[in-house]
Amino acid sequence: MHRNPNPALLSRPALLPRRRFGAAALALAFGVPARAEVPRTAPPLSATLLDGRRFALQDAAGQVLIVNFWATWCAPCRVEMPALETFRQRHGQQGLRVLAISLDEARQLPAVRDALHGFGFDAALAAQASFDGYGRIWRLPTTFVIDRAGQWRADLSPGAAPLDLAWLDRHVAPLIGS
Repeated sequence: MHRNPNPALLSRPALLPRRRFGAAALALAFGVPARAEVPRTAPPLSATLLDGRRFALQDAAGQVLIVNFWATWCAPCRVEMPALETFRQRHGQQGLRVLAISLDEARQLPAVRDALHGFGFDAALAAQASFDGYGRIWRLPTTFVIDRAGQWRADLSPGAAPLDLAWLDRHVAPLIGS
């Protein structure tokens, strides 16, 4: 089972009311979005990264950005991280950027840093980030893909199989131009 099969079609954005359970279950079972929309401008996003640098969505202008919400206690989140890192290594020079936002609390920062050891993508704690337009992130992992023009191309809701290299190659690589 794969997530949203077409990044050009935006599944219902998190800032709108969540899908009804039945529609979401059918969408996941058949591998199609419950509702498709035309890509639209991504909402503002900013964060203080774990290394102290500031990130703002406009800093990623001209790049494809994957925003991944995760937590140390989320097993599927941890499964996705190596694929995100491998994909970032393959395509970073071509304009791909990955931002991982941890929902862990500040007191769990040592565990967050430990979980991120060996990964080179940008990371922040949710408490140090502003992402109101992305909706209430309460199920993990949740991933958004934003294209080079700042258009929200995919909202990968939780419940599907963890994001993997095959999905990234099929749906994100074309946005990069590889």
